[in-house]
Amino acid sequence: MLQSLKHSDLYRADQHSYMLYPNRRLPGFLQKNNVAPEKVSDSALTMKLVEEEDRRLLVRDEAGVFHFNGRFHNANDVSRVLDDLVQEPTYADLVPAERDFILDLFESTFNHRAFTGRSGTFFAYEGLGSIYWHMVSKLLLAVQEVYQWAVKEGAKAAVIEQLAAVYYDIRQGLGYNKTPAVYGAFPTDPYSHTPMNSGARQPGMTGQVKEEILSRWGELGVTVQDGILDFAPTLLQLEELTADSVEFTYIDLTGSEQKLSLPANSLAFTFCQVPIVYTLADKAQIEVVFEDGRVQLSAGGQLDKATSQHIFDRDGQVQLLRVQITI
Repeated sequence: MLQSLKHSDLYRADQHSYMLYPNRRLPGFLQKNNVAPEKVSDSALTMKLVEEEDRRLLVRDEAGVFHFNGRFHNANDVSRVLDDLVQEPTYADLVPAERDFILDLFESTFNHRAFTGRSGTFFAYEGLGSIYWHMVSKLLLAVQEVYQWAVKEGAKAAVIEQLAAVYYDIRQGLGYNKTPAVYGAFPTDPYSHTPMNSGARQPGMTGQVKEEILSRWGELGVTVQDGILDFAPTLLQLEELTADSVEFTYIDLTGSEQKLSLPANSLAFTFCQVPIVYTLADKAQIEVVFEDGRVQLSAGGQLDKATSQHIFDRDGQVQLLRVQITI
């Protein structure tokens, strides 16, 4: 399904991403609110209204096509007119027999039940042809969750690889992978949506940031289960590791700026303001550097509960984690 999505009407090649709904051509003004004569030919109420030249409910034009009262907003307005008509001797016997028919005709004419908001009726302003970046980030996170489930359940390697490929293809369509010319704004800034034939619109108006934080932790393979920190970055791409030795700058638990030298083929980030350095190795291992200078080694990618709690508490007991990873 995910592979087919890119070949569907939801895909926008210009942004390498997906719309909430397929773009569509709306009917013109004169194509709306039209009731064909044959639909009401058996309606005694409608024929009586025409005979009486009563335009409160339906109006017949010169071509014989009927139209509901242009002042109607919804079925409640139709019901109110029917309530008025039933009080009049001319229509008293006709309205009860045809109330449901008239209301059903109104609904079938306007199809209000299919209304999905501005996404299916407006132009721009999160309307037709628009990409909702929050929704794309939700798609990204959902694919990541399926990937993680596949890894956990021991799915076939080919399936896991395909899920990872789809994941990063979706990620490639998100802002920071684009040039300002393509994105239509600063690529690192979150925007609500991108209308058809336009750049990104509504800066900051998006829940995308939340999903991006969650998906980034997933890419780094950081999870917490039963109060225990685990590092298993199976989704992390090798190109994210440094090619040469570099310096990593971060803010420590005291609010001070610190610098950390990183070797080639490494990556650094902080968790609860504790620096964590990933380095490539043949086997997974964690080296914990404590405040008092002690160094604790443990095989695998999982910390013990006590050390994890020190990090969660931000008590300064843990100064650094060096995590050897295998990708």
